[in-house]
Amino acid sequence: MNTRHFLRRRALPLAAAVMFGASLAGCDRTPAEPPKQGEEASAHATPTNRIDIPDAVRRNLGITFARVEPRNVAKTLRVPGRFELLPTARREYRAAVSGRVELLVSQYEKVDAGTALYRIDSAAWRDLHEQITATRARVESMGPLREAHRVHEKSLADKASLWQERLKQLEELREAGGGSAAQFTDARATLNSAQAELADVMEKDAELQALQKQLEAELRSLTARHDLLVRAGNCSDPHEGHDAGLGYTVCAVTPGVVETLAITQGGLAEENAEVLSIVQPEMLRFRARGLQSDLGRLRDGLKAGIAPPQGGTVDPTETMAGVLQIGLSADADERTVDLIMRPVRLSAWARAGVSAQLEITLDGGSEELAIPASAVARDGTQAIIFRRDPADPDKVIRMEADLGLSDGRWVVIASGVKEGDEVVIGGNYQLMLASSGSAPKGGHFHPDGTFHEGDH
Repeated sequence: MNTRHFLRRRALPLAAAVMFGASLAGCDRTPAEPPKQGEEASAHATPTNRIDIPDAVRRNLGITFARVEPRNVAKTLRVPGRFELLPTARREYRAAVSGRVELLVSQYEKVDAGTALYRIDSAAWRDLHEQITATRARVESMGPLREAHRVHEKSLADKASLWQERLKQLEELREAGGGSAAQFTDARATLNSAQAELADVMEKDAELQALQKQLEAELRSLTARHDLLVRAGNCSDPHEGHDAGLGYTVCAVTPGVVETLAITQGGLAEENAEVLSIVQPEMLRFRARGLQSDLGRLRDGLKAGIAPPQGGTVDPTETMAGVLQIGLSADADERTVDLIMRPVRLSAWARAGVSAQLEITLDGGSEELAIPASAVARDGTQAIIFRRDPADPDKVIRMEADLGLSDGRWVVIASGVKEGDEVVIGGNYQLMLASSGSAPKGGHFHPDGTFHEGDH
């Protein structure tokens, strides 16, 4: 077995070879009759560097593509970093009243705004409603009570007025030489008694007015505390048809994921004790640590992107765009400075703690056509790329790459492609092994991943 054939056989995925072994019969590999002299000349007259890659082959070899795009490779600064949650991404829920807690959600459960989180069986919550009810009843009873006092006061005022008029008549009669001293004395005593009783009623009315104002102030205070607790998240307000005996139920204010449970099921919680926390995982920013020596080239507002880590299953071209913000302080010992960026749109792979790289486009330079560095394969000393045939998506074209500057992830390509073309980034090593040689050869892959020169 010669070396070239050995390399081509290495491109076979073993699992795919077993799975699609039956399909090998689709290509006639039996020795054929020697071609006639004219046919042999015709076959060698049109060499090709195109390789068939039908859908089954692309799946077996894991062939993926990336588009050629303009990038400022020469002026791109790349800095490692990681995602972190925004300070406002986490919300704590604390016990507004003391009592026994019944958890209604589990850890890592997704919740919507309005979802019931937990219920507190609280004596203080029931006492608050009883106090509000009793105080409201007393305030409402003050109106009829004060009205009765006003009627009584008016009656006494009329009585005093009558006896005052009677006393005036008796005094005029006595000055005229008539009347009785006893009648005058009795009238004076009755008037004094009526005036004293009127004064008592007026004093009592003033006390009732002060009591009414005190009760109204107490009711406002109790109602304000109740409203504050309701705004804190309660979603079983007894004023809206629910029974306070069901407990104080707290609902989610915003959607998110239950991050931590700070109390066990059925545990006792003191007032203001933490019960659970909810996080909004999409509220992320990216923090990288750049060198202080690069501060002369950095400024707020520079275009930046977040590229996924290399070597993973995430498409390396799937970047998130945003603008750069330089941190407020630097690390004097490490000689670094924080570089922060909040993506305009998050990709599905973004999570708090995931490491990635921040790509900053510095001032100056110009955009040139570039391809991912992973698209370049080496065949000896030659740099090889595989461009997808624009006329037939089931074929790729083997090309020698005319490369320029590289920033480690992207490399400038000077010729042979245009913007929007697709190049192979996954499976290009197998393609290189199958097509290596001094002269370009055409061929096709079988569904099991094996390569065969020429047509069927």
